Amino acid sequence: MELFHFNIVEWTLLGILGVLFLIQLYWYSRYMAAVARKIRRDKKSQISNLKSQIAEGVTVVLCAHNESENLSNYLQALLTQDYPTYEVIVVDDGSEDSTREIVERYMTHDPRVHMTFVPYGARVGSTKKLALTLAAKAAKYDYLLLTDADCVPESNQWIRSMMSGFASGKDIVLGYGAYFEEKGFINRLVRYDTLFNGLHYLGAALCGHPYMGVGRNLAYRKSLFFESGGFTHLMTNRAGDDDLFVNHVATKQNTAVAVNPESYTWSLSKKTLKEWWQQKRRHLSVSPNYKPVTKFRLTLEPLTRGLFYLAVLGTLIYQLPITNYQYAILPLIAVGLFLLRWIIQTAIINISARRMGLKRFNMFSILGFDILLPLINLWMLIIPKKQTKW
Repeated sequence: MELFHFNIVEWTLLGILGVLFLIQLYWYSRYMAAVARKIRRDKKSQISNLKSQIAEGVTVVLCAHNESENLSNYLQALLTQDYPTYEVIVVDDGSEDSTREIVERYMTHDPRVHMTFVPYGARVGSTKKLALTLAAKAAKYDYLLLTDADCVPESNQWIRSMMSGFASGKDIVLGYGAYFEEKGFINRLVRYDTLFNGLHYLGAALCGHPYMGVGRNLAYRKSLFFESGGFTHLMTNRAGDDDLFVNHVATKQNTAVAVNPESYTWSLSKKTLKEWWQQKRRHLSVSPNYKPVTKFRLTLEPLTRGLFYLAVLGTLIYQLPITNYQYAILPLIAVGLFLLRWIIQTAIINISARRMGLKRFNMFSILGFDILLPLINLWMLIIPKKQTKW
């Protein structure tokens, strides 16, 4: 037992390491693995047979600001969906290209396509929220399915897959918006960040704590939108038309999650670090407006993650130089916990990615992004930026 005669500092370091490791283990096994568990359950129970699910009318909404090229490429995919009753409303948000002409061309050939527009010179903090409100008012059906002009559905079962979430009487369905795989570091960074965040917010919703959704793939009832006041309480925020709204109205009882691969939408990721940085900063800019309990949960994981890394590093530094085997015990425990967390983390993320039909990541990419992304997020949150119109 002489091996374990630690002094008070060593016992303190060991206790801190153990507590932080257990928090991280709980977080990964409960929240991050929830999506993989649901996909496995759904396959076993044959819930993937979506044709037996809800078939009520739905309004697909997308806002367009100078999106003529994307509408030319992707709008047709919304009009070939295997779903009996739906319409598509395009809101022209002050476009200066041929967006309106392209939509009008579709309207002449397909009566399901409609268009409205944000009044020129509208003095509001977020014309995107105004555009969505106008679309909700114009919608024929009670179910609103939101996406972006640069998104393409996984298949012609996209609407059916998302609408299946309403079958149990829910008011909100959270979907996943994926990015196409391309060459380059920025694409890998964007895809990993999107997967990590997706597993987090979808997993939290599956565990009864919904807190956000993404506008690329989100559905809710029009009646819920207006009964909750829509974006009235959010108009002072330049962003947040998706995550802040969901954070405000979503509950354990009214929220469902769609994780069938056919429910995904796909987009091209940003090409440069500057473009991704601006996009990421816009998304993070609304996080201070989340509910207090949401901010606590979102802070707990990266905080304990960073402290865990620091505790491992501090343990190794404290025990240097190692003069005999007795002084190597604590560093070996620290390294062992570090490796065990890394293995568990890699397994959960890659098993989830495989079941979702997404590209997996190697262990070293996961470790690098695991350290890098929280530092980027922290930098964006603490360094002020001049406000601009999104």
